Amino acid sequence: MAPATPAPPAAKTGVTILLPFRDAETTLAECLDSIAVQTFTAYELLAIDDHSSDLSASLVRQRATSDPRIRVISNPGKGLVAALNFGLEQARHPFIARMDADDRMLPQRLEMQRANLTDHPELSVLGTQVRLFPEEAITAGAREYLRWQNLCVTPQQIATNIYMEAPLAHPSVMLRRADVLAIGGYREGPFPEDYDLWFRVHHSGGLMAKVPHILLHWRERPDRTSRTDPRYSREAFDRLRASYLSKDPLLTRRFERVVIWGAGRRTRKRVRHLLDQGIEPLAWIDVDPRKIGNRINGARIHPPGWLEEQTPKPLVLCYVARHGARERIAAYLDMLDYAAGTDYLMIG
Repeated sequence: MAPATPAPPAAKTGVTILLPFRDAETTLAECLDSIAVQTFTAYELLAIDDHSSDLSASLVRQRATSDPRIRVISNPGKGLVAALNFGLEQARHPFIARMDADDRMLPQRLEMQRANLTDHPELSVLGTQVRLFPEEAITAGAREYLRWQNLCVTPQQIATNIYMEAPLAHPSVMLRRADVLAIGGYREGPFPEDYDLWFRVHHSGGLMAKVPHILLHWRERPDRTSRTDPRYSREAFDRLRASYLSKDPLLTRRFERVVIWGAGRRTRKRVRHLLDQGIEPLAWIDVDPRKIGNRINGARIHPPGWLEEQTPKPLVLCYVARHGARERIAAYLDMLDYAAGTDYLMIG
């Protein structure tokens, strides 16, 4: 491979677009076209070839011959995490804009995110709202997830909902390179690498937010890695959430007063990961009269009204997954003056 084309000198508030790719020739041109029309032009595009066997690398190198902002390098390791960490090492700018080879960024994305991060030094990660495409590929579940995610905008909303689902679309984010390197970059493991990073940012005290505008078109496809790789399975998400939840100060400060809402079979299966971390619930809550009075691991199942009698308030972890039920539970807890993100958490 020919040497990478040199980039312009780094600016103190410049942007490196981090674009790992592998066998993406069918979508890469569309992605590169969307980058080329950005209103903020003082960027470098760091395109990392993860051992492609198609013409992807040739396509990017061809673009680089006429655009000195594009640097094409090869992943010395293998896989997305290795490519991302290598990219973080090689980046010349303090702001890192993630991008995937099958997505499209809107023209003002880099300008708006860079301006927001410059104006808000307290933020470590800044995403955007996103739109899924093409329309015919969007499932009902994906549509609901995106509706929820696009409502998580402020640092407080993201922190409160982080145990529900991954609150940021990875290819939409702009990161402070120094903040991500300070917590060890991306981690390899049997879990989604982006969700793991959001947890570590959150647990390190970092703040995350979104620009409240759709600035990325996120391609939905049945063969997307998040649909096929076991690292993105429901089991992997549950295990990862439990690992971080068990160490969250919200829980450790009330270790002996943790209550689980939801005592059904599926819920108990998901809660098992938390119990494996040594958490022993004080009680369980359920609305099914057939379950009231029974015990799970020695802890009694109570109706919701039991919470009204508890002083001090326990930490309620709501594992009920049904949409609509979550909203009703949140409304009930709010009525009892339980504060979201402090006295109760919704768990995905």
